[in-house]
Parts: sequence; C-alpha cells; structure tokens
Amino acid sequence: MAILMSDAAKAHIKQQIVSRGSGAGIRVGVKTAGCSGLSYVLEFVDASAPEDSVFDQGDFQLFVDPKSLIYLDGTELDFVKEGLNEGFKFNNPNMKSECGCGESFHV
Repeated sequence: MAILMSDAAKAHIKQQIVSRGSGAGIRVGVKTAGCSGLSYVLEFVDASAPEDSVFDQGDFQLFVDPKSLIYLDGTELDFVKEGLNEGFKFNNPNMKSECGCGESFHV
C-alpha cells in the first residue's frame, strides 16, 4: 500500500513545516463527513502514532492511520494553483463518486 506525492505537494509541505518551525511531517486521513460519506483530513504532526504507516518523503514524512490507508491506497496528493485559489488535490483511484461541492467522496 502506498500514497504518492507530487513535487508541488512536497515543496508546499516542506515550506509549511519550515514556517511552522518544527514538525516531523503531515498526517493524511479520512473521516466520515459530508454528503458523500468521507472527507480528507490533513494535519501537521510532530511525531507518528504507533499504528501509523510512514512514507518517507525526504525532508519530512507522510503518516497515515491504518483505517484511512484502505481508502487512500494508490492516491496521489498534489498541490495545485488555479487562478486565485490554491490547495491540495487528491487523485484517488478508489473514489467512485464525489459530492457536487467536491468536499466529500464515496468509495
């Protein structure tokens, strides 16, 4: 099982960790929310939890809890800029549908 990150996502996360002043990396997960069932969660962390899967990204680590990894396996995390908007984009091959606003998905 694996999660991939684009160069743009890695650069943005590295910059945010430097700005924050500390941190081991970022935790990516899913939670039950939204109109389609699941939504993505991102948080900066200082250490891994014992059950986390850890993916080394060079300058930082990507942490994923085991329940979320089932839904995120094969996902590429990208950071995109579209006009005045910028943010993370999840290219998840497990996603079957998403809500109209794009905030939640179903597998």
